[in-house]
Amino acid sequence: MPSTPAHPDVPAAPDAGLLDALQHQVAVFARRAEQTRLGGVGQARNSMDRAAYLLLNRLDLEGPMGVKALAAGMGIDSSTVTRQVAPLVDTGLVKRTSHPEDGRAVVLALSPRGLSRLEEVRSSRRELMALVTEDWTEEERDSFTALLTRFNLALADRMAAAPGLERQETGTAAS
Repeated sequence: MPSTPAHPDVPAAPDAGLLDALQHQVAVFARRAEQTRLGGVGQARNSMDRAAYLLLNRLDLEGPMGVKALAAGMGIDSSTVTRQVAPLVDTGLVKRTSHPEDGRAVVLALSPRGLSRLEEVRSSRRELMALVTEDWTEEERDSFTALLTRFNLALADRMAAAPGLERQETGTAAS
């Protein structure tokens, strides 16, 4: 049960039992997400790892950018992005091009093949989300998405405030 604040303007401390339940559910979610990689359904299921999906998705949403900008936007270091992008370039999903304003600089861009592949995976993952939440109302899906987004942003802010923690986690396969 939350403690009662001594002063009405001071928020009550969160309930320890509720926080234990929350951290447990986050841990279960992380395990399930890793087991399935939330890869969708059908032929595209588990066909793209999380790092590749996030990189391709960001390039699609934000357009071509350099490694540093991509790393900053994803909250990981440049060396991690470089390592993760290499196989995407090798397989033709991402292309390296000259920066339009500074020909010496290189930017990464989603290739037509990369966009096609990303759309295939997105469609499969969208289908999985529809199946998993098929008995949810639109309002429940919207609320869950808003809360999960808020949670992810709070985690990102926390990681940005403690850079040592971010490097430990993103330098591993968890990135």
